[in-house]
Amino acid sequence: MGRNDRKRRTPLATKAIAASAALALGGGGLLWAQMNASAHESNSGQNETKAAAASAQVATIACPDVGQQLTNVPQKARQGVAVELANLDKQITEAYARLASTRQAQANDASFVQNAIVGPLKEKRAATIDRIRIDIQRVGGSVNATALKQLAACTTQNATNTTTAGRGGGRGNGGKGGGKNNGGGQNTAAPSASASASAAPPANNGGQAGNGPVAADFVDITKVANNVLAKPQNSGQASTGTFTTKCGVNANKNHNTDNVIVAPGVTNGAHHEHDYVGNQKVNAFSTNDSLLAAPSSCQNQSDLSSYYWPVVRVQDGSQEFDANADGGGKEGNVGKILTAQSATIKYVGSPAAKVVAMPQFLRIITGDAKTLTNGLANANAHWSCTGFESKVQLTEQYPICPQGSNVVRTFAFQSCWDGVNIDSANHRTHVAFADPASGVCGNGFKAIPQLTMSLVYKITPPTLQADGTVKNAYAVDGFPEQLHKPSTDHDDFISVTKNNLAAKIANCINAGKQCQ
Repeated sequence: MGRNDRKRRTPLATKAIAASAALALGGGGLLWAQMNASAHESNSGQNETKAAAASAQVATIACPDVGQQLTNVPQKARQGVAVELANLDKQITEAYARLASTRQAQANDASFVQNAIVGPLKEKRAATIDRIRIDIQRVGGSVNATALKQLAACTTQNATNTTTAGRGGGRGNGGKGGGKNNGGGQNTAAPSASASASAAPPANNGGQAGNGPVAADFVDITKVANNVLAKPQNSGQASTGTFTTKCGVNANKNHNTDNVIVAPGVTNGAHHEHDYVGNQKVNAFSTNDSLLAAPSSCQNQSDLSSYYWPVVRVQDGSQEFDANADGGGKEGNVGKILTAQSATIKYVGSPAAKVVAMPQFLRIITGDAKTLTNGLANANAHWSCTGFESKVQLTEQYPICPQGSNVVRTFAFQSCWDGVNIDSANHRTHVAFADPASGVCGNGFKAIPQLTMSLVYKITPPTLQADGTVKNAYAVDGFPEQLHKPSTDHDDFISVTKNNLAAKIANCINAGKQCQ
């Protein structure tokens, strides 16, 4: 399978979760289980003042992402496992809320975080993870119970360790794959292409809700070196056409905090608001049949696909409709929700092969909502400004755009499919990125039309204050413990079509036409 072996610096949170160990589920599937280091290092030998100060600087909680390790869950167990994975997410958000609301207690007692937050969280996670084991084994699947159990422990992360040096990530003009295996994303930039991050975050993690963003999360795009590399050369078998579908910008404000791909049947499974265009009846309880029966915002009414992404907010003190709701203000997602000025949804071809039609109900997630604690292996966030898209793409910082320029979010989804599955247990292994140098799909995967998206927002440029705060900060919604980092941006898609549209899209692209 194609991969980009360019090495990146590993975020400190990922290092804190410690080394990897192999964990096998039935069928020979090799999983990488993150083995946790001690959840909280002893403060023995330090004076009380230093210990209290260190405890008060704890910024967030880093837990192994159990769902990404489960690559071979039997089909009959997936619904039950999905519910338990959603419970793990809920436990982390609740623990983070307790962390954020007990700063005085942490300052008074250096062991408070371990005894009152991290320790109880581990116990809850251990019970939930054991239920996952039971769900898998009940239907005949196999699991290394010892290795799975070791994913229960979480670490804490200090305020000075919550950001890595800001680095750009380039889209390579065509959204080529980068990173490792199935998750790397579009990154093809040189590792030193972006300006460095500035000040460390303040103790309260910045932002209107106290969980980001901070000054280090922003950069003046005019001071960033060009970092977008050339796309692969087309071969004689290239599919050079495009198919554009016009589905609007969610002007009707169709939002919810569900995620039917990752957490089917679980209300607030995303813990942040999504914008929806295309299919208009998408929630945690949607089924293939209900998606087929729903209306669409697309001009082409044969396109019932669901295109959804986290909202962007300006943290201007506004109290949105969800200010007191789960997934909104109760989980640190605050400020005015912005509607994109434009949303361009386009399917493009492969430089190396003809494409096959997307299968009905194919699900793809691109990017990773938990990069602060997972690291950048699956990151596929790309931020830029109008007029700079072909020159600069940022993954770990939000751009500050010059006058007359607008913020742009760009996505290019995985363009290789295993030819069999419309989803996988971790929602990644059934699709992959093509090799970034050649555009070839590896391991017998087939080229499919690559979904690309460009979202443009009119945002008053943030200003960085001397004290490390940001005036007019904007940020993407996310899990509260992820501190609204730019790299957590992600996008979701379910392919649903009628009247042979999927084949028409593939035929258009293979014929080298530009269709709508």
